Amino acid sequence: MTERPVELAYEERGSGSPLVLVHGYPLNHTIWNPVVERLQDKARLILPDLRGFGGSPITDGVNSMRLMAEDLAVLLDRLQIEKAVIAGHSMGGYVALAFAKAFPERVSGLGLVASFAGADTPEKRHSRLTEVEEIRKQGVALVADDMASKLTIRPELSRKLREIILQTPAQALMGALTAMANRDDQTEFITTLSVPVLLLAGKKDAFIPPEKVIGLVPRLKKGWLVKIDEAGHTPMMEAPNETATALMELLKRSA
Repeated sequence: MTERPVELAYEERGSGSPLVLVHGYPLNHTIWNPVVERLQDKARLILPDLRGFGGSPITDGVNSMRLMAEDLAVLLDRLQIEKAVIAGHSMGGYVALAFAKAFPERVSGLGLVASFAGADTPEKRHSRLTEVEEIRKQGVALVADDMASKLTIRPELSRKLREIILQTPAQALMGALTAMANRDDQTEFITTLSVPVLLLAGKKDAFIPPEKVIGLVPRLKKGWLVKIDEAGHTPMMEAPNETATALMELLKRSA
């Protein structure tokens, strides 16, 4: 049976131009809280939990970036939002790209936060699919133990991130890993976009360092790179002021 969109759990804060903030793997919408405090009087913030994460329902079927993008479209329909700026963190960036490709008329601006447009290398794809089987055998603690300290350069945040990961069902992690492993390369697609595109990178990101995205900037029609020196893979938590400022600039350029 073909998977259908699900009704996502979400939080909404503020008013004004809509900005959808999509969390990454293996987290939930609460990672955005530090920037929400700084943006809620400037924009209408929509903070969804992707399928299986946070308060959103989990399904048994095969997951994909396109399906998660369709979930977002259904959420925007529910909120009567025709068009929005979509900013995604890590896996959320892959979802944001899939959304822009599937629903180009609904995107006024795009933000990739600690994310990039490429597909997995064969080696990375293999490691993700191997991890799916390891999670099936060993459970969520495997991911929490492995990833929490790599997601941030700040030990106190690592503890908080570990708690978030441990709240996530193993099935959601396995579905998301499979979806990431099988996602399309969107590098050529992103260069065709005529909307503003923000690339935000933490200089100390262990997963997607600035070097991985800097070459894309000259190829973007309306793109720019913001590099944050004292941030790893979770700049919205590690450097909320700089991240909020960059997102405000994206909103301004997308108006």
